[in-house]
Amino acid sequence: MARPIIHHRTPEFSAVLDSARERMRPLFGTRQEVLLLAASGSGAMEAAVTNLLAPGEAAIFVNGGKFGERWGKLLAAHGMTGHEVKVEWGRAVRPEQIHEALRAHPESRAVFMQASETSTCAIHPVNEIAAITRRGEALLVVDGITSVGVFEQKMDEWGVDAFLTGSQKALMLPPGLAMIALSDRALQRTARNRTPRFYFDLNRELKAQRDEHTTAWTPAVSLIFGLNKSLELIHGETLPRVYERHRVMAEATRAAAPALGLKPIAPASPAPGVTGLLVPEGIDSGKIVRMMRDELGVSVQGGQDQMKGRLVRIGHMGYLGPFDMLTAVSALEIALARMGHRFAAGAGVAAVQERIARSV
Repeated sequence: MARPIIHHRTPEFSAVLDSARERMRPLFGTRQEVLLLAASGSGAMEAAVTNLLAPGEAAIFVNGGKFGERWGKLLAAHGMTGHEVKVEWGRAVRPEQIHEALRAHPESRAVFMQASETSTCAIHPVNEIAAITRRGEALLVVDGITSVGVFEQKMDEWGVDAFLTGSQKALMLPPGLAMIALSDRALQRTARNRTPRFYFDLNRELKAQRDEHTTAWTPAVSLIFGLNKSLELIHGETLPRVYERHRVMAEATRAAAPALGLKPIAPASPAPGVTGLLVPEGIDSGKIVRMMRDELGVSVQGGQDQMKGRLVRIGHMGYLGPFDMLTAVSALEIALARMGHRFAAGAGVAAVQERIARSV
């Protein structure tokens, strides 16, 4: 990414663009075209809404956290009717909830959901939901921003109609690049859809990227060069090993929770990409996050909305390895101890070590 910039209407750029798009397919589990957009993941979310639905049409969305909530806001912003399936934060949506919602709202043209809800550190059963949507006309649209490149995705096999992700998570890049793939029936829908759109016109992007080996608009050149290199590294490690590494990091981080007297926010359906730990009563997780970042040099995140001040989220995606979790949990121990929480010093680190040792 530090190479001198090149012009984006050149054979050199086209070769890198084609390579990156081709290398993205296995991470999505698809043979469909993967389109690159100069935007954050929210841009790909908006593109899915405006390309697949028209104003006045209805859709179902799973609201189990901040990013599920965003689907509802996007639908409302574009004049569409969103039927909410509310899920407790930290819990997975149940397939029967989607079945019931589709029965109650048969006019719904799509179901929008997350594979991994970043704000609550929970994963949803995409394959089971897809088994329901495949039986009808409603398309299934999945935000995979903290799942693609973290654990195995099977877009084609499951029957997902639109899958999207962003650059700044498991793909190990700065923010600013989004990716989206559409099934054949989603492509048919967007070809017929007359919703006004310009920058996020996926018909135009498909023609440009597939047929002309360029982008419809000025691309994020450096990020696409970086993506091509990131994917080279990922495929060099091999996807099974990448997924196993993420699984070990997640399990090692979760193993520290009981040793420190903490509870996970998503005990039944924990995400492999990020672990959320509820802090003890009387302790502000925001202060823990700031202490870990400013004094100990370890960057984690707190909670959002009703979880603000109650949750510490430890990400383990991308270039991180199992031994990085020793650093994260060690810093968490120091911060907790300074905040007055009592536990056996080193207990969390020992739990992380024990889980790592089983995989070495």
